[in-house]
Amino acid sequence: MALKQVSSNKCFEGFQKVFEHDSTELKCKMKFGIYLPPKAETGKCPVLYWLSGLTCTEQNFITKAGFQQAAAEHGLIVVAPDTSPRGCNIEGEDESWDFGTGAGFYVDATEDPWKTNYRMYSYVRDELPKLINANFPTIPERMSVFGHSMGGHGALILALKNPGKYKSVSAFAPICNPMQCQWGKKALGGYLGSDVSKWEAYDATQLVKAYPDSHLDILIDQGKDDQFLSAGQLLPDNFIAACTERKIPVVFRLQQASCFHSPCCWGYDHSYFFIATFINDHIKHHAKFLNA
Repeated sequence: MALKQVSSNKCFEGFQKVFEHDSTELKCKMKFGIYLPPKAETGKCPVLYWLSGLTCTEQNFITKAGFQQAAAEHGLIVVAPDTSPRGCNIEGEDESWDFGTGAGFYVDATEDPWKTNYRMYSYVRDELPKLINANFPTIPERMSVFGHSMGGHGALILALKNPGKYKSVSAFAPICNPMQCQWGKKALGGYLGSDVSKWEAYDATQLVKAYPDSHLDILIDQGKDDQFLSAGQLLPDNFIAACTERKIPVVFRLQQASCFHSPCCWGYDHSYFFIATFINDHIKHHAKFLNA
């Protein structure tokens, strides 16, 4: 499958690149960002996949998160795909910010008119890794996944639906129980139809209840003053309760301000400023498993 290089920038002795390709799963052109650490010039490296949130492209993470230095130090290739198909000329795909373009939700749609193109789950799980492994110096059996918000949801379901495929998983402010929040109901209903039982296959809180063993270490960072946490869109407590019941280790960190003597001291929110603050912790978390 042909790759077209869109950009290449030297960064911490490695390269931050963006490529474009024709996707067979999504039936459109797709872009992804890839950071190649200096180690990739002389040897093979594990791969860490990042999944972004609603409205994002491949650019948000690679320009705002500041992950490259840690990835260079730990010798990790980091791949950041787009969040949905683009330019498919589907009626209604650009009408709202939380459904359609920029909001693929990492599911394989089964409903018309979405089912032909909106197959982000299979794209991220199957097509993209095959493409990366065929074109870059990777260690195919060593890969992990992490993400933010809708992408955190994507990371969790990929790890839970494919035991053993990913060495580790982490998330920033993930949508943990989409069946129970408005974002999830809109997306799952639109892509999968009205049969709620079909939604369970893409809900981390439901999936963890049937996870076959406890060999999965999960790291989640959540901002205390995340507006979407207080709005009931993320629901991490439901996921943590399900993990606890199944005895699956999860480190959940509610990140807040270090001082409270003034009204101006707020906790962390849903933005990339929050992600950039703790991204090194997540890179280290994955490196521990990928480089073991």
